[in-house]
Amino acid sequence: MKILYGLLFLLSLTACQSSLIADLVTQSGQAFYQDDFSDPGSGWTQISDVNGSLGYTEGGYQMLVQSAGYDLWAVSRHQYKDVRIEVDATRLEGPVVNRFGLICRYQDMDNFYVFIISSDGYYAIGKIENGEASLLGQEMMAYSSSILQGDSTNHIRFDCIGNTLTGTVNDQRIAIASDANFSGGDAGLLTGAFDDGGVTVSFDNFVVYKP
Repeated sequence: MKILYGLLFLLSLTACQSSLIADLVTQSGQAFYQDDFSDPGSGWTQISDVNGSLGYTEGGYQMLVQSAGYDLWAVSRHQYKDVRIEVDATRLEGPVVNRFGLICRYQDMDNFYVFIISSDGYYAIGKIENGEASLLGQEMMAYSSSILQGDSTNHIRFDCIGNTLTGTVNDQRIAIASDANFSGGDAGLLTGAFDDGGVTVSFDNFVVYKP
């Protein structure tokens, strides 16, 4: 048991050191990490079960959520502090009443921030803490004309800097919130379904910048 705890501590310490080194050597505006998903071996999760699937498809990273009220997500397997995350996202199939977007400061599957939009034009910044989801700065998802609806591709950006979380779509800032619970963690992607499953979203040009 002591060996296991020691190994976990060492892995945690190594991740923290790696994050610190990357932050020191990377200049503002440069990329910590980027992936256009052209290489299926670049390290993102590939799974398939009754609830949906994650995987590389036709030069993108595709998420299919089959079950209503369900979310799927994947992260880059790196650690960051302050970040600007960007991605291109396109709905391929399923209901336009959906949710998809970016994750920052991912601690584990029960603790992270998310900026989501929907294919019918709505958005929100949210927090998952101890497995409980809540919205930040708003009571429900709000509408924005900056979000391209239907099957259109949206360029999504999520800035997580200090205690400020900012969501931008197609170069228009549409959401801002403040929270101090998570100061660092991984970055990633999320797709979810509301009342109807079958939501399929493809992601491309994922980049994590130093702000």
